[in-house]
Amino acid sequence: MPRRTATMLASLLMLIALLCAGVLIPVPYAEMSPGPTVNTLGEHGGEPVLQISGHQTYPAEGHLNMTTVRVTGSQYRMNLFEAVYGWLAHDDLVVPHSTLYPDDKSPDELNQETAEEFSQSQESAKVAALKQLGIPVGTRVVVASVVKGSPAEGRLHAGDVIKAVDGAGVTQPGDVAKLVTKHQPGQKVTFRVVPAKEAAAAEKEKRQPKVEDEVALVTAKAPEDAQRAIVGIQAGTAHTFPFTINIKLADVGGPSAGLMFALGIVDKLTPGDLTGGKFVAGTGTIDDNGKVGPIGGVEMKTVGARSKGARFFLTPKENCAAAAKDRPSGLTLVKVETIADAMTSLQKISKGDTAGLPQCAAG
Repeated sequence: MPRRTATMLASLLMLIALLCAGVLIPVPYAEMSPGPTVNTLGEHGGEPVLQISGHQTYPAEGHLNMTTVRVTGSQYRMNLFEAVYGWLAHDDLVVPHSTLYPDDKSPDELNQETAEEFSQSQESAKVAALKQLGIPVGTRVVVASVVKGSPAEGRLHAGDVIKAVDGAGVTQPGDVAKLVTKHQPGQKVTFRVVPAKEAAAAEKEKRQPKVEDEVALVTAKAPEDAQRAIVGIQAGTAHTFPFTINIKLADVGGPSAGLMFALGIVDKLTPGDLTGGKFVAGTGTIDDNGKVGPIGGVEMKTVGARSKGARFFLTPKENCAAAAKDRPSGLTLVKVETIADAMTSLQKISKGDTAGLPQCAAG
């Protein structure tokens, strides 16, 4: 065989081997890309995203779109070609697999965590929206979670309303720990609670709870401090609303839609349109007091929003620099720190007074 032919054949075989390796060899990376965007003022899956009853609502035009990021599944293993393509693609982001799926958490645990974050974001969005409108929201201290194998397991349950500990009333979650830790491990502590089912029924029927239970527990030693007494619960805060607000959006997780849900609720509960009929999208966590927090994947979300027609994007202050580095053409990035900031900017957008908007700048 001529040397030139042999060389070409060897090169071809090497190329084939490299192609096979690129397809067959998995690499420890995952991919993020722009996900769906949903108008909180509209419908999704054939039903309104925001469903409010027991209070006057108003039709709302325009868009207040929440945005998402699509990620490869926890069990999916990219090959080398896919990783390289993702690195070169403008609208995708390739990250280490452990960034999205930490080794110390199972897929079920991660799904549960993102579902809980999404549920909490809805709760905080409702609270922030009503506070912004000056509508009173009730609060109560509840059992947020129960530790397996603890004294409280089977005796107290998530959602139980904690009225008192050893006869002392509680108004904040921190009150519970303070009262429990007055005891030594092995001593008895008594909780007065409204069972979760009774509390839910009373709220639905707009009445006072009819059932309260006394639950006596023997405290145990804290794992990290043998001198500290615990019963094995995490206390938290739940809210009672003067009317019903339901957020219907399946197959979404995480806390990043909080701001847009809150703005959608405000728009539904007030005359006129917050956007003036404009297409506004955005992202950001929100707490009960209306403070907006940062999120992940903002570069993917701005691309997804612009591709659907958004002209303005409400951006958490902490995400501004990253978003501005690769801003899609035609999209104005509006910096927000609170729901009040967002409302002020929406008023300007509605009136067409966009020159004074607080815009994101690249860091």
